[in-house]
Amino acid sequence: MTETKPAPTLLGAGVDRVDGLSKVRGEAPFPSDVTYPRLAHAALVRSTIAAGRISRITTRAAEDAPGVLAVITHQNMPTLERGPATLIGPSPVSPLQDDQVFHHGQYVAVVVAESLQQASAAAELVDIEYEVAAGVLDLDDPRGELRVDPWRSGARRGDVEGALASAEVTFEASYSTAANTNNPIGLFTTVAAWEGDTLTLHDSTQWTANVRTTIAALFGLPEESVRVHAPFLGGGFGAGLRVWPHVVIAAVAARVTGRPVKLELSRPQMFTGIGYRPATQQTVRLGALRTGQLVALQHHATIAIGIVDENPEPVTLISHSAYACPNVDVRDDERRLNIPPPGPLRAPGAAQGTFALESALDELSYKLGMDPLELRLRNYAEVDAHSGLPWSSNALRDCYAVGAERFGWAQRNPEVGSMREGSWQIGYGVASLSYHWWQVRCEARATIGRDGTAFVRSSANDIGTGTRTVMTQLSAELLGLGLPDVGFDLGDSTMPWSPAAGGSGLTTSLGVAVDDACRSLRGKFLELAVQGPDSPLAGCSSDDVIVSGGRLHRKGDPGVGESYAEVLARHGLDELSADGLGTPPDPAQTGLALSPPFAAKFAEVRIDADLGILRVARLLTVVDAGRILNEKLARSQIVGGTIGGIGQALFEETSFDPGTGRIANATFGDYLIPVSADVGDVDVAFVGQPDPLTPVGTKGVGELGLPGTAAAIANAVYHATGRRLRSLPITIEQLY
Repeated sequence: MTETKPAPTLLGAGVDRVDGLSKVRGEAPFPSDVTYPRLAHAALVRSTIAAGRISRITTRAAEDAPGVLAVITHQNMPTLERGPATLIGPSPVSPLQDDQVFHHGQYVAVVVAESLQQASAAAELVDIEYEVAAGVLDLDDPRGELRVDPWRSGARRGDVEGALASAEVTFEASYSTAANTNNPIGLFTTVAAWEGDTLTLHDSTQWTANVRTTIAALFGLPEESVRVHAPFLGGGFGAGLRVWPHVVIAAVAARVTGRPVKLELSRPQMFTGIGYRPATQQTVRLGALRTGQLVALQHHATIAIGIVDENPEPVTLISHSAYACPNVDVRDDERRLNIPPPGPLRAPGAAQGTFALESALDELSYKLGMDPLELRLRNYAEVDAHSGLPWSSNALRDCYAVGAERFGWAQRNPEVGSMREGSWQIGYGVASLSYHWWQVRCEARATIGRDGTAFVRSSANDIGTGTRTVMTQLSAELLGLGLPDVGFDLGDSTMPWSPAAGGSGLTTSLGVAVDDACRSLRGKFLELAVQGPDSPLAGCSSDDVIVSGGRLHRKGDPGVGESYAEVLARHGLDELSADGLGTPPDPAQTGLALSPPFAAKFAEVRIDADLGILRVARLLTVVDAGRILNEKLARSQIVGGTIGGIGQALFEETSFDPGTGRIANATFGDYLIPVSADVGDVDVAFVGQPDPLTPVGTKGVGELGLPGTAAAIANAVYHATGRRLRSLPITIEQLY
């Protein structure tokens, strides 16, 4: 069927969230709101050592406590294999399988009781003795197993060592980033209910399909016997992408007790149980001509990982194709430590890697005596280094130009420490950034009923980014309906399969599937509409008909046609549905590289020369993310990510006690995050065009606000003070 509207523009209407009212009224059902008749509650018991084994565990006092239904330990836990590998990596190790302890806070028992208070009180009665082993807690500790390029993500081209030896200017430095914890507001909760061999889970997840597949495999069930509900999530930032041990424990507890069971993590348990951004140590070596052209780039990283975990987080991949450089060597190693298993946190890998790369580029610019922005422009990558193909779309040059003009980069005095206002030292910094391209297979279904309204659905999750809203907008546009006439539902594993809400890939993956479903549904209606002698569109071809206002009508003559409802009524149908499938494009067929989103980040900092107080006065992000379906929500994503970047730069550090491995700041009272007073002016601008490789034209935007923020701030700090800070977070102690 022909297009109903002209080609999409860059910016879509910034309509309000379609689920906004239900959230502010308290009507949106989050997992923690779910209840059942005879609902039991679970409380976890966590290890108090970082390494060793359980030598004795006594549960009699807990079992005899009021209201207790069961106490589960490694001694009576069902034997479970490790869950299957997923699109983003292996599953975590199944819980309570033996007496080994690998980190402080590891689950060693669970108590199930009639009430949460009874379960929590009884959990205190579980008596455990340990054989304590020496823990390995530091990235520098050689006792920790070093896994060299375990995911084969390293990449090389050219001769880096030779190019460095012959380069006119060289630079080398090491950078470090602290562990950061996701800390969504909503405490992760799982409610498990069995009915025979059928399991229903209400879970704080970003990927219902993955929970269903993993739990079904662990319990030896067909996937159709597991149903996962997650219509709303109180924030995730990547924490909900893996099936964490507490989900498995909740399902086991419900089966053992024969009762529905709710397991809600406490805030300290959120620090040890659902992943976090791992700490890194990185070294960057650069070689360049005096003109600024890069001739060599080496970026190596060592990343913290748990003793038995397998979590891929490539930090250096961002450097492989970020700039035009003939000789490149990137590699990610992992060191096993007695720490909780890490996991994705907004812009995983890129958040840490961009800090090192963009700081190093800034340092090189000063060594060359060149404007930091000019250095980046001289090394702009015209093609994708991986494939050698031209980008499907790349407006990074526009990001630089629009950003420099909007920020006032020309007013920057290049001399370090030269810009002051009273006692305040002022610095400008810039960073370039991108996030990898991510689109995978996705399914959706579109239905129009006798009342003329549409219902579109997929098992995808809306983690607060606005997926419901943008997919409602897209469906309405494709079906020629108003927003009030379209409902979009998600967060149920029985709906058509969807990938995770993560990696800045869901909007494109799901959008292509929704596009296919809606176009197919329009085609089905057209086939019906032209049938029969009494049809006003009899004899019309697809080229003669368009859809608008809920009607199929002749081009140029809106009065000749039928509404969706009239077509269904004439054929005696209650509804009509169509399935859609979205698949990623193949560069071999298109001749174009799959283009990620790009952005440029500009920062202004002010530092009190007497007190060492650091303020981020301004942050500007100029974004090329292809088509923006909803300008308001996309802008909100960039603003939120930028504030997360301020946290990474100045505040956030998950602190492990060096003696015990205990996380010493596992509360909101101790773990610092930015508040309103820490956030200056945050500006966002969009440039570029819809990406041509998909019918939707999007490239992803959710991760793009965070990477580069810390580097731009650190670069601005150097410009203001002459102090080059190579570790995060930046503290007053580092400044003075």
